[in-house]
Amino acid sequence: MVALARKTLIYEWRRFLPAILAVGFAGLLQLLQAALVLGIFGSASVYITGSSADLWAGYPGTQSVNLGRSIDNGVEMRLRMDPAVTAVEPFHWVDADWRGPNDTGGVSVFVSGINTRADGMLFAHALPPSLRQRLNEPDAVIVDRADLDSLGVSVGDSAVINGHRVRVVGVSNGLRALGGVNVVASLTTAAELDTDPTNANRMTYFVARLRHPANAREVAERLRGNHAFGSYDVWTARDFARRSQLYWIFDTGAGAGVLFLAGIVFLVGAVITSQTLVAAVIGSVREYATLNALGVGVGALRKVVMEQAFWVGALGLVGSTVMGAIALAFARSRSVPVALGPGVALVCIMLSMALAIVSGLAAMRSLRRADPATLLR
Repeated sequence: MVALARKTLIYEWRRFLPAILAVGFAGLLQLLQAALVLGIFGSASVYITGSSADLWAGYPGTQSVNLGRSIDNGVEMRLRMDPAVTAVEPFHWVDADWRGPNDTGGVSVFVSGINTRADGMLFAHALPPSLRQRLNEPDAVIVDRADLDSLGVSVGDSAVINGHRVRVVGVSNGLRALGGVNVVASLTTAAELDTDPTNANRMTYFVARLRHPANAREVAERLRGNHAFGSYDVWTARDFARRSQLYWIFDTGAGAGVLFLAGIVFLVGAVITSQTLVAAVIGSVREYATLNALGVGVGALRKVVMEQAFWVGALGLVGSTVMGAIALAFARSRSVPVALGPGVALVCIMLSMALAIVSGLAAMRSLRRADPATLLR
């Protein structure tokens, strides 16, 4: 019976091709949708994931890194006093308005004031030491390569941020932010761009490197228990990144739309695939009836149909995996924010295979027509 299922697929491939394409297309949509969701909402935590810090200290209750408020500078001293901390850096966040030399209108930008040392933690994965060194120049800023068009500038051009003239001294990859354009500057330049004089010398976050990063959760719990240095909270980099991503996915309402769209993709794929398999089974009903007349039970015929559904799903997944890899490579080459880990990819593959199995169960109902009496008609 197993050989029969495979041979039927080979010799009747035209009947099963639409089902294979349906599973493959549904799997491709799920893979690309997951990659886009993770990439777009993952950019909300690019400040954290693009940095090498183990701990982040900020205002209590901060739901996302871009919603931070200034905290007391005494928090830096509290972090440095802990024996588990080896380095501390300030992070000055400024919401600003960009005016480029070209007619692009006002652009909302996020200015990130960071330490420009070569071993700096902030944006350590996105800014090489040679590029960080350029931020020491007066009024120097760095932007993401993909944001040059929206900002209307090129490397070496000048622009105005909050009424203060700056110059683009370099570009990098991996700086794109969610909800605005990220501009990186030195702490001195960021303080000059801050229009609120009360925050000019107050930091939004303090980040810390630990001697033993594996103890980050324990150290964070110990640090947040002391309020003598003002109101603040401490998170591990992993927890703060997840906190920021979940805020954008669920608290902004975007997550509900994504889940709804995923359900629609699965439902449409299941309907198309099941109907195609049902048509293939009905087209072979006389052959199944003949096998039944020769003594092959209905249970064995159902196994044939389910094996066909399995191979339809497997072949569809091979196609969707290949096309998905090509599409993701093209998206990355065009600076489209996509990210897909092995765990999420495995979930998408399992959903697509479940789609094929559900379709096979629906197609088994057509075996009721495989009665030997149909051969007499």
